[in-house]
Amino acid sequence: MKQFQGRVVVAGECRAEALVSHGGFNTLASYQMAIMFGDKQVKCGDQNNADLYKKPMIGKALCLPQTIGSTTGGMVLFTVCALDKAPACMLFSKPIDSLAASGAILGEVWTENKMPVVDSLGDEFLDYVHTGMTVSVGAGGVVTVED
Repeated sequence: MKQFQGRVVVAGECRAEALVSHGGFNTLASYQMAIMFGDKQVKCGDQNNADLYKKPMIGKALCLPQTIGSTTGGMVLFTVCALDKAPACMLFSKPIDSLAASGAILGEVWTENKMPVVDSLGDEFLDYVHTGMTVSVGAGGVVTVED
């Protein structure tokens, strides 16, 4: 078990199975099929992300370096929160970009679905965590990864 200290973007606590991407997370490409066609498992549709492609994202601790791609990314995150298709939390090794932050914050303010977001966890976080591990988000941006 190892703990990492990050910066809280959206407060909250949760415990979920990790889903790890070592490349940038294209929010629109990843969620487009789930939003447009009602994919209940919310499988990642970004064929350029080998770590996540076709893996269910709903209810997972989404661990990633940063988001990339379209300027619609913030609205996509808000939409998946509104549609109850969000990950359990989003954990960034790098500082979050303004679009992803705005979507996560809108999801917190305007929906019933709470998705904690912590950024600036560091490269060591992504080196340590692997898909399938259990991740807990605690108060104050403490993220615990269990072996």
